[in-house]
Order: sequence, then structure tokens, then C-alpha cells
Amino acid sequence: MPDGAVLLVGARCRWRDGAAESNAAVYDADGKLLRKGVLGDGIEDVQTTLSGDIWVSYFDEGVFGNFGWGEKGSPAPIGSPGLIRFGADLAPAWRYPYDGEFGAISDCYALNVSGNEAWAYYYTDFPIVRVRAGAVAGWSTQVKGAHALVVAGDRVALVGGYEGQRHRVVTGSIKGEGLSVDRPTRLVMPDGGPLPRTAVVLGRGSELHVVVGTTWLKAGFEDLASA
Repeated sequence: MPDGAVLLVGARCRWRDGAAESNAAVYDADGKLLRKGVLGDGIEDVQTTLSGDIWVSYFDEGVFGNFGWGEKGSPAPIGSPGLIRFGADLAPAWRYPYDGEFGAISDCYALNVSGNEAWAYYYTDFPIVRVRAGAVAGWSTQVKGAHALVVAGDRVALVGGYEGQRHRVVTGSIKGEGLSVDRPTRLVMPDGGPLPRTAVVLGRGSELHVVVGTTWLKAGFEDLASA
């Protein structure tokens, strides 16, 4: 966050006794609490920008409701749009449109924030969409179930998949209305071994980050394209 501040977010947030739990807090560089807020339940990913924007994506329970959200007498889930941009004050500033050209988000599988742009890839039809200055552009894909998105200009990589495809890497170019894909490759560890099931993969700009236990690894887009 700006000025060295740090945002801490909990993925789950209950609505109970007529109020929502606070699940977001901003601390300054010395650890002093600056503000607390509510970003909603069912958070899949959080990425911030140097200007203080906070992009939050949600999985299905955050979209459709759980932990008291969406029940009789309680508010609709905060995460019902599937993707929201919050300001540095933790207040919503932009919501993904339900009636957009590329369909509503049921579960946002991957988020990538680069500069002041946000990219997302989501269930059910798995398009890739880009949000720039509040305008949404998108491209259809035939790639299902990926869990990380890496972006380098008009080139993208989708990492992961269902069942035995968690090592899969699909690179391609966004052209016209769709994604033109290259030959799929596999993601392996530096020693050539398979990616552990416990690995966390996350795209940020043109880099893929992989966290395995206490080890944090990074690969650039060209590394993925030539794997």
C-alpha cells in the first residue's frame, strides 16, 4: 500500500447479530493500525496497486453467500459481483457488472493486477477479461480450470487445471475475440521434480509466483513460454 503501509485480509467473514465481522486492516510501516474494514466473505485473492487500489476476487461462497450472508434478514454477499475494486479507505469503488458481455462471475479462478489494470479468469465460461479505467474487455478461451494468470502485453499464460492438469501451462496471444494458444507445457520445480500439491501459484503482471512451504519461487513469462 502507499507509504509502506500493509493490508492484512482474512478470507472468511461472517454476518451475525446484525453486523459483519471486520476482515481487513491496514497498518503503517511501524505496525500501527490505521483502519479496519469489511471486504466480504469468500475471498479468493487480493492484490493492491501503488496508488492504493485494492482488487478483491471471490470464490463461489463469496458470490452466492455463506456464513449468514444472503439469508433472510441479512444483506446480499458483498462479493456477489465476483470482482470488486476497493479504495485505500476500504470502501467499494467499482464492481464487476453482472450483465456484462462476458457473463457473470460464479467463481473467480485467477486474478492479476498490473499497474492500474486488473485481469481476471473465471467460471463458468472461463473468459479472460481486462479492466482498464472501469472499462471491461474480454476474450474467450477453451482452457478450463486454471488457477493462475500471467500477462505480458498481448501474451498470456494460464497455469493449472482440473485433476491431473495442475502442472499445465498454456501460453497464447489474445487476438480478435479469443485466445490463440501455443503448445501446452508443464510447470516443474527447479530440480525438475513435479509441482507439490501444496504449492500456491499466483500471477502478478508478467511473473508467476510459486510458494512451497517457506520457499518462494518466481518465473517470468518467457520462462513459462519456453518451459
